[in-house]
Amino acid sequence: MIGLDTNVIVRFLVRDDEKQAQIVYHRFKQAERDRQRLCIPLVVALEMIWVLDSAYGMSRSDILKSIADLRQMPILEFEFDSVIERFHSSASKCKIDLADLLIAHAAGHAGCETMLTFDKHAARFSFFRLL
Repeated sequence: MIGLDTNVIVRFLVRDDEKQAQIVYHRFKQAERDRQRLCIPLVVALEMIWVLDSAYGMSRSDILKSIADLRQMPILEFEFDSVIERFHSSASKCKIDLADLLIAHAAGHAGCETMLTFDKHAARFSFFRLL
């Protein structure tokens, strides 16, 4: 399987560099023709959320819609898709920062009972505890 870096996914979603966006589009079409799956590692998903929010000012709902749309593409496979699914499902039920929420779900999947943090906003979520 071939993995995708954050910049590839971001180019595809925001099309801020049309030449690179077209390259990604054509690569995706090739994967479709070849019945190939492309992997989005969990850390790429996390970085993608952070970049779309901080660098592009994308709204929470637009970020979540983008993730949902990517998950519907047959050529794409998220690493730990069950974590992404739980993250996406819980995002509508709370106001915690999306990156922090994904971190919490990934840590829970890894067997962590809690997460220590200095982030007061994250600590509002029951999984995090202020250090």
